[in-house]
Amino acid sequence: MAKDIQGLGLGLASRFVANPLVQKYGLAKPAEKIAYISSKKGFLWVQKALAKKNEKRLRNRKSLPAPAALFDLSFTEEQQMIRDSIKSYAENNIRPLALSADEEAKLPDSLLQDSMDLGLNFFAVPEALGGAGQLSPMTNALVAEDLAWGDFSLAYAILSSSSVVNTLSRWGNNQQQTNWLPKFCSETPFPAAIAVQEPQPLFNAEQLNTKAKQNKKGYVISGIKSLVPLGSQAQLYLVAAQFKGQNQIFIVPADAKGISFSSSPAMGLRSAEVGSLKLDKVQLGKDALLGLGLPQHKAFDYQTFIDSSHLTWCAMAIGCCQSALDYLIPYVNERYAFGEPISHRQSVAFMIADMKIEIESMRMLVWKAASRFERGEDFHRDAFLAHHLCMTKSMEIGTNAVQLLGGHGFTKEHPAERWYRDLRVLGVINGGLQL
Repeated sequence: MAKDIQGLGLGLASRFVANPLVQKYGLAKPAEKIAYISSKKGFLWVQKALAKKNEKRLRNRKSLPAPAALFDLSFTEEQQMIRDSIKSYAENNIRPLALSADEEAKLPDSLLQDSMDLGLNFFAVPEALGGAGQLSPMTNALVAEDLAWGDFSLAYAILSSSSVVNTLSRWGNNQQQTNWLPKFCSETPFPAAIAVQEPQPLFNAEQLNTKAKQNKKGYVISGIKSLVPLGSQAQLYLVAAQFKGQNQIFIVPADAKGISFSSSPAMGLRSAEVGSLKLDKVQLGKDALLGLGLPQHKAFDYQTFIDSSHLTWCAMAIGCCQSALDYLIPYVNERYAFGEPISHRQSVAFMIADMKIEIESMRMLVWKAASRFERGEDFHRDAFLAHHLCMTKSMEIGTNAVQLLGGHGFTKEHPAERWYRDLRVLGVINGGLQL
């Protein structure tokens, strides 16, 4: 109604201005002014009328409830305390050892013993067996990120044993947990490793060449695994093998007959003492198959096993990339060229900004997937997306870190070349770690 009245008023004003008598007696200017004022007042009147009508309509309508938060990113007090202690340990105990450990391709003698103070091996162990009974994928993702912030390769070595603990706590039957988990709660380290990767081009974790067969004594397993950490120190292996057309995990003591380990330093992960694990018709007991006898809802799930591994590697990549960014920002601000810091150059500033954006994107995807995993929801899609993004962007960040340092980035004077080598592993490795 109000719009009709306004339109009628504007129409009459326009016709009045166009009248020949108005033009003849020179009344066009005053008439245009009157039309302008009338239209302005008309608009204000219509606006007030519509506002009153809308206010009345809103009063009569019941208000909708406030939308719930889509994604809570806040940490618990326990998680924050764990992060603070891990970050401090990484800065004071891991970083000082990183360069020499990489050059020597050797795990520092005291690292595993010192890492026992963190209690990582105790978290997932059930309370009845001497642990804390806290198996939290989200917390483990935060731990992996902060350890890799100290050093990617040494973090792999530290997390190797706790990954075995997480796997046994999640899928081991009562006998398997009772036999092995208390060993991780002793005062001395019990090194252990997960062996999935195999030395073949374009390795697919779904297509394993390592085979297991059943016999009267239990199982016989044969195959070769690569990029296995901890060298000859490991006392227990969880080995992925194909059994009756399905991929399974077998518990393999390191002293079993037919096992041999040979060191094979790689492009990255040098300080983790990675090498090849050869299994030549290794005879295992009847309780060697992980999760044997568990009910269907607790049965071992190989896809979840691989997805969890990918998330752990992603979390480590985030930590390493964050370390690179923390190192590069002061460098580009303090490095002068042509009379000004190189950070004043747009190309450099944009590259640093892109790093930050990509790290945050990686972190959000990993945290989302880990939180779904912790809630018992399907997280396969989220883990795949996180792994794809982290694999691509972490290697890009490693390359750009070397590029921003220029000639320095190609030398061991700066850690960028080590980050570059370590981050390349995301494109080739499967398994080895677990949240």
